[in-house]
Amino acid sequence: MNELHAADRRRSGNRDRFQSGFTLIEMTVVIVILSVIAFVVLPRLPFAHERDLKTSARTLAASLRYLGDLAISTKQHYRLRITLSNNDIAVTRVIPEGEELTVSDSALNQLALRDGVVFGDIETPRLGKVTEGEAVLDFGPLGVEDLAVIHLKRMDDSRYFTVAVYPGSGRITVLEGYQEGALPAEDDEEENG
Repeated sequence: MNELHAADRRRSGNRDRFQSGFTLIEMTVVIVILSVIAFVVLPRLPFAHERDLKTSARTLAASLRYLGDLAISTKQHYRLRITLSNNDIAVTRVIPEGEELTVSDSALNQLALRDGVVFGDIETPRLGKVTEGEAVLDFGPLGVEDLAVIHLKRMDDSRYFTVAVYPGSGRITVLEGYQEGALPAEDDEEENG
């Protein structure tokens, strides 16, 4: 009898040992479900939107710096057109007769903001504050010709980033928040090269 009891206990212990864990298939299913949830939820979290806004501001600043450097190095005139209604950014080369030609530089033909990021407004001394329609920035042999303050925002909330372009120096700043006019040097994150 004792031998039968011992054998039953051994079999019972083996069954408990196998039933207490998860199978590989169960673990795989759980990992797949968690991955799908993370893939759907993470892009919707606020820090992802903030990152897109900051990335768009820094990319725009780099493109403006590149355009200014190109105008200086080639001693040519370029025009940057920003259409606020559809967030379109276009660059043309202005020839001495005043005609505008498309540029062949692929870096300048692919300028765009990230999804969900829009132009809030653009300020220049010549144009004032442009909130709709088109804003034009001219770049010549000395770089950008006017101070320009560009405000980018998330389409779905009130967070802003400000990109300021200074004439003559080629200096471009990127700041978090909505900043008007000339920006104080001690507050900026200088984006020079």
